[in-house]
Amino acid sequence: MKKIFLVLILFFGSINILNAEVNRIISGNKEAKITIIAYESLTCSHCADFHKDIYPQLKKDYIDTGLVKIEFRHFPLDVAAFNASKISQCKIGKGLEILNSLYSNQQEWVRGNTAEEINDNLKIFIKNQGFDVNFEKCINNKKIEDYVLNDRIEGTKKFKVNATPTIIINDEKFEKTLNYKNLKKSLEKLI
Repeated sequence: MKKIFLVLILFFGSINILNAEVNRIISGNKEAKITIIAYESLTCSHCADFHKDIYPQLKKDYIDTGLVKIEFRHFPLDVAAFNASKISQCKIGKGLEILNSLYSNQQEWVRGNTAEEINDNLKIFIKNQGFDVNFEKCINNKKIEDYVLNDRIEGTKKFKVNATPTIIINDEKFEKTLNYKNLKKSLEKLI
């Protein structure tokens, strides 16, 4: 009887996670004076470069000090990025960790000639990284799917996003070349 009860709790618990509110992936103090919105596609090499070359310094100098928060928004450019975006939203409290892992190891899972092959690589990658995600339920979750698509729609309509990464600082599109030096200059003017 206890085993059946435990199985039911685990089963319904996992459903609740998938049916829970979808949360924005944020790094930093939610009350920070400066908000950066990063529209990204998980298969975009420039987005991976942003996470590797710019984000760590940005985090150290501005996010960890409480001056800036960054919101990662989805702007998938292909089916593989769309599914990876859904996976990043699927594990409550682990979105940033999954996002960083997907960008840091992009070449490990973005391989294949078809969307199915890339999906298989993504599924294997997520499992090998130890993220406890029900892959099929996650990529077929309508609420998460709508959330990801709405990010893309809002980016296009509100900020005229047409490439990734696109950076928005306090609701203004960052139009300079995206490197740490230019980003720092813009942020310093707002502090």
